Amino acid sequence: MTTIEWTEQTWNPSTGCDRISPGCDNCYALTMAKRLKGMGSAKYQTDGDPRTSGPGFALATHTSALTEPLRWKKPRKVFVNSMSDLFHARVPREFLAQVFAVMAATPQHTYQILTKRPERAARILTDLCTCGTGHPAGEHFRSSMEWAATSHSPTYVPGLEHGIYHRSGWPLPNVWIGTSIENNDYARRADALRRTPAAVRFISAEPLLGPLNKVSLHGIDWVIAGGESGPGARPLDTAWVHDLIADSRAVGAAPFVKQLGTVWARDMTISGKTVAAHGDTKGGKPQYWPTELRVREYPKTGD
Repeated sequence: MTTIEWTEQTWNPSTGCDRISPGCDNCYALTMAKRLKGMGSAKYQTDGDPRTSGPGFALATHTSALTEPLRWKKPRKVFVNSMSDLFHARVPREFLAQVFAVMAATPQHTYQILTKRPERAARILTDLCTCGTGHPAGEHFRSSMEWAATSHSPTYVPGLEHGIYHRSGWPLPNVWIGTSIENNDYARRADALRRTPAAVRFISAEPLLGPLNKVSLHGIDWVIAGGESGPGARPLDTAWVHDLIADSRAVGAAPFVKQLGTVWARDMTISGKTVAAHGDTKGGKPQYWPTELRVREYPKTGD
């Protein structure tokens, strides 16, 4: 399980990443990987490039983790790769196809994939539409179904031998694809997301480091906003959140305010004490927020 407000479960078939924009500067996953390496966790024993990554945070794929969702009987929202980026350049297409085969085999779950590399997501997921046409990417997906259906290893995925991929349709109805956008400099990520086949497209504006008034939300179904937390957190202007809520409403996207951040919690005083002194160091409790920011909606789906 997880304490992330907008999901219920995390699943990390890959771990590790590399920082590529200011939103990565205080990456919680990088800090956590260093701690997990020290604790001896097997997934976090290889160091990444110190210029962009860190101890225990080299990109790695984990075939042994692929079948974890098959053991979850109760339907749940699953954040895919809270400790990595599924569309990192070093995640092989063959492995991505296996991840999507598992998601196709578990339609009871809703998968939420968040990436800072939506251009690669758009290319690969468009290619996967060609399953069965002889295109290499489509063949990767088809071969992953055959692998999953016939393997007697711990990565066996039942049901795919009957063509569940084609019964489910494409894009998979239980897979949401999102991209992180921290300020206007990365508005292009929204453009790439719009080119990505997905049942639900969403933007995570966390950490929100500036206004997103140059980011078009057309074609976006869900917008998450959040201030930065932890050591070195940068400030959030609540006006940016106000504007994101209004812009979301204007295009029919569902707004979800996750938290207002460490700086806001430290600076905002309520009943003679800062919000942090009340015990909310991340500004994540809506009871302390301005009323108009207490918004936590989910996108409408075909369910």
